[in-house]
This record gives sequence, C-alpha cells and structure tokens, in this order.
Amino acid sequence: MNIRLFPGKKAGPEWLVVFLGNPGRSYEHTRHNAGYLAGDILSAERHVELSREKFRGLYGLTVIGGKKVCLLKPTTYMNLSGESVRAAADFYKIGPERIIVVLDDINLEPGRLRVRPNGSSGGHKGLQSIIDHMRTDAVARVRIGVGKPDTPGFDIADWVLSRMTRSELERLHPALEKAGKAVEEIIRSGVPAAMEIFNRAE
Repeated sequence: MNIRLFPGKKAGPEWLVVFLGNPGRSYEHTRHNAGYLAGDILSAERHVELSREKFRGLYGLTVIGGKKVCLLKPTTYMNLSGESVRAAADFYKIGPERIIVVLDDINLEPGRLRVRPNGSSGGHKGLQSIIDHMRTDAVARVRIGVGKPDTPGFDIADWVLSRMTRSELERLHPALEKAGKAVEEIIRSGVPAAMEIFNRAE
C-alpha cells in the first residue's frame, strides 16, 4: 500500500489521526468507543484497513488533501492511549499541532459534534493520557456527543462502557460520519475552518 499511495517517496505521514476506544468484543458499540466507530467509517470510505499492528495499536495510511496521514486506533485500552499516540508521533516525527483526536463526549447531546483546537481533557481519561504523554494540551480534538442519563448521581464509567441500543446507534451515526468529514476539513483547511462548519448548532 505504501508504494501505491506514495510512489517514489520515502517520507512518512505528516498527520496523525487518533480514534479512541477500547479493544475487544465486549466493548463494541459502547459509548466510549464512538471514536473507534468514527474511525471505522472514515477508513472504510477511504478504502483503508486499520489492520497493521504497531505503536500498541492498529493503523493504516492514506492521503487527505494531498497530505500523508496515519489513521490510528490505540489498543492499549482507553486510559493508556497516550502511550500509543506518543510512540506513533515519535516514529513519524509528528508534532502535536498535526495530531487530531476523535473521541466521545458525555457533555454533548447524542449526535452533536464539536471541534476544538486545544484545552483540558474534560475528564476524559483517554484524552488526558494523550495530553500527559505529549506534554501539551495543544492537540486538536473532534468530540462526538454521546449524552448522559437523566438519573442523578449516575456512574460515568458504567454509562460510557454500556452498549448503545439500535436506536441510539442510529441517532449517533450522522455524527460519526461528520467526525470523519471534520478530520478531513482540519487537514485540508485548518481547525478554525472546521470549527466554523461543524460547531454550528443544528
């Protein structure tokens, strides 16, 4: 695939796109795996298999807007995602300004999307791990809303690790597709342009 994508060039990817989630069947279709689901959709649309094993994750290479891009799904389990991201970033010599993280967000209504250029983890342990390992919070992120239950005092871990129903998945699907489009827009035109398009209230 490298030969077809990048003929005559040995230079590695310029961008690293990270889709957060937990590996294994028991985590499939859970809210915390919204990042994985978005990665599956984008990679399928671009005819790229995230099947190569390296960096404590699964990855594939593609080209977006004329830029070489590594699509990565860490398999470290969520709380150690930064180990995978740092390994890939070091290997390809990609700085934090060219890293995009796609993740779930309980503070957004299901189906909503938010693009941010930087900031705190908002309590998301996968993103916090990346911030810790990259030693900066200046990492772009695409947040996919998964919402939260109406029950007071709910357990966050139980909520994000619970499986979504068919109707919940259907409601989330447009945001999963948009997440990939937001990633492409960031790479092509920058974070501000993506924010202008995808952060609008619907």
